[in-house]
Amino acid sequence: MPTPKRVALPPGLIVRTGKFVWNTMWHTMMSQMAPRSKAGEYTRPESAFRSREITPEAGRYRLIVGMSCPWAHRTLVVRVLKELQDAIALTTVYPSTDEGLWLFDSDQTELPGNCRTLPEFYRSCQAGYSGRATVPVLWDSKTNTIVNNESAEIIELLNSEFGELANDSDLYPESLRSDIDALNEKIYATVNNGVYRCGFAQTQHAYDQAVDELFTTLDELDERLSTQRYLCGNTLTLADVRLFTTLIRFDVAYHGIFKCNRRRIADYHSLSSYLADLYQLPGIADTCDIDAVKRDYFGNLFPLNPGGIVPVGPGWEGLKHPHNRERFS
Repeated sequence: MPTPKRVALPPGLIVRTGKFVWNTMWHTMMSQMAPRSKAGEYTRPESAFRSREITPEAGRYRLIVGMSCPWAHRTLVVRVLKELQDAIALTTVYPSTDEGLWLFDSDQTELPGNCRTLPEFYRSCQAGYSGRATVPVLWDSKTNTIVNNESAEIIELLNSEFGELANDSDLYPESLRSDIDALNEKIYATVNNGVYRCGFAQTQHAYDQAVDELFTTLDELDERLSTQRYLCGNTLTLADVRLFTTLIRFDVAYHGIFKCNRRRIADYHSLSSYLADLYQLPGIADTCDIDAVKRDYFGNLFPLNPGGIVPVGPGWEGLKHPHNRERFS
């Protein structure tokens, strides 16, 4: 008996069916990972815990961070700049590829309930909590409360509220606050959150608008930094901290997976040397974990990188080279 001939499906049908199924699944997954507006623009939810009440006691407070997260990284940088490592303990979490939430590295005997996941920890501090469980977290061990989980406010608290436990540097001086606040507002919208607006855009228009605003601001910052060492002249401030944690991830992650690929930070003369200057400040390199950044962006953002393949480059070797920015001081 002759073997029946196999009838191949028309290639066009396979392609159209595959695109329809994947596009439907992609929008469903993206809606869970990245809330969007009607125009397809990423909209970042507000943080839930916003207290500013601190009683400066060594060992009382703990930071919970993810090493890949730029928002959490801000708190690590300020903790080092204010020399608070001995006063404020540190706990790290990592994102689960399959569960879509933060997991603790191991059994956390220093935390209530020996929690396995960050949502469990949030609920152990506030019964019935059902909101987002994000990093960073500033936790008060004495009262078992989450003081704050908004990075912009936590770094201000670390700068000003820990008294003699910290050094006497001021990263948010009164004389520069109006300049710092104005810079922070623009940089947050177009750069810090701007890279996410590019990567999580769900329409072409939303992406085009976000990427144009991102690189317009980077161009302006590069020009600004061509005549001064830091964003506010020759004084290191919280504005620099907030920009640093985005810039250091840019060429490694955002340029590729978030399609922020008009230029690299390495292509900017002033921004690249400024980034190296900050990276080489005492203790700052130790807060940076390139393996975590690559693993978590490329390995865990499934809708943006379904294969989970982590690129081999680039690295941060160039940030160790002389930057010659002391000439502005």
